[in-house]
Amino acid sequence: MDARVLIVAPDDRVAGPLSAGLDRLGWRSLTARGLAAAEAALQDLRIEAVLVDTSEGDPALIGLARALKDQSAPRRLPVLAVGRADPLLPELGFDLALTPPLHPLQAVLRLESLVRAALAEEELELRRETLAERGHALAAPAPLAGPLRVLTVGEPAPKFLGLANTLKALGAETTAALTAYTAFDYLHEEPFDAVVLWAGETHAEALSIAGGMRRNSRLYHLPTVLYMRHGAEVALSQAFDRGLSDVASADTPEDETARRVISLAQAYRRESAIRRALEAARASGLMDAATGLFTRDLFAAHLARLAAASRDRDRRLAVAVLRIAEKADTATVRRSGWLDRAIPQIGSMIGRLVRAEDTAARLAPEVFALALPGAGLGAGRIAAERIAAVVGCTAFDAGDERAPFTIDFEVGVAEMDPSETAARTLERAAAMTMVKKAG
Repeated sequence: MDARVLIVAPDDRVAGPLSAGLDRLGWRSLTARGLAAAEAALQDLRIEAVLVDTSEGDPALIGLARALKDQSAPRRLPVLAVGRADPLLPELGFDLALTPPLHPLQAVLRLESLVRAALAEEELELRRETLAERGHALAAPAPLAGPLRVLTVGEPAPKFLGLANTLKALGAETTAALTAYTAFDYLHEEPFDAVVLWAGETHAEALSIAGGMRRNSRLYHLPTVLYMRHGAEVALSQAFDRGLSDVASADTPEDETARRVISLAQAYRRESAIRRALEAARASGLMDAATGLFTRDLFAAHLARLAAASRDRDRRLAVAVLRIAEKADTATVRRSGWLDRAIPQIGSMIGRLVRAEDTAARLAPEVFALALPGAGLGAGRIAAERIAAVVGCTAFDAGDERAPFTIDFEVGVAEMDPSETAARTLERAAAMTMVKKAG
């Protein structure tokens, strides 16, 4: 069984519906009743995250997060509590608390975010080692200083104002926006760690704001909570499809809703700090001067380290190669020098289309590579072909007398076999591009 998430629960009251929902959404799950069964599952299976049912306050379950994390080291294992948002949970090793009733899609959104954060944290550790070998010290992630910043959006109803006051009492700094227009003005001008939307007379505007944030790459990961008024109803599947991180009913106590917001904001601030630290590698002076991507030699060294770590952590690793394909106008723009002039833009696009935890490199003048930790063959192919499609839709300048030109990529993807070297995986991916080229 290729389970991705482990649910630790004393019975099936919470675990049963959650497991069935996760399975439908592609997150194969396995249920354990206690620490011993959970440890056995972690040893035998490639578990990506753990959900612990803490709703009954069982000390044995509440206390197992740290033990599971220690067993999984050096792999970073996200552990989420499904229960009341207790302020002591982070100290006990939990990364986030989710409050029942828990919609499976809500769980998947948080699982995806935390698994990516774990991969990014592992990648940062490896990237620091690779750059340190070449004399560059990459700074450790530094979360933003100061209180958490929360944007509240909606009419000043008493219950909504009460939540804002509770957030302030917990140390958060709140900014109020009465309309969607004002909210997006704030979001584009200032950094926030979470957004709380009030479902007033109609929740349509709140869902519209959440959908707009989801379509914005800069705001995509910003946690967004919908706070319901009494008598209001919303289809949870619709809400989470719009990008909401959580939905709090009017019956949820204000202090619990506030702690859920704080928990999401803290996780977001940690993840943002890791992403900023990874992006700082571009300023190391060791990257390809034209594109800002890893050079061939730097990529080879880092890929070897990444492959070794993937074996130690039992992580999947996909490698992709993108080679600029020959077509009718390619030879012409190459001879005229306009293809060379487009390479910096092409490389920059590739670097910004990958995840923060991925490594993009320029192997040769017209050949690029990607290392995708945690990705199998299928996910690696989807990522590489998506990047190729986006770049392929871009028109590049060919001079005043010629129409703009586009490029296509020959794409090759391979998943690392634990028995082979990283170089061999890269060779297999590169060979696929040559086969397509010859064909």
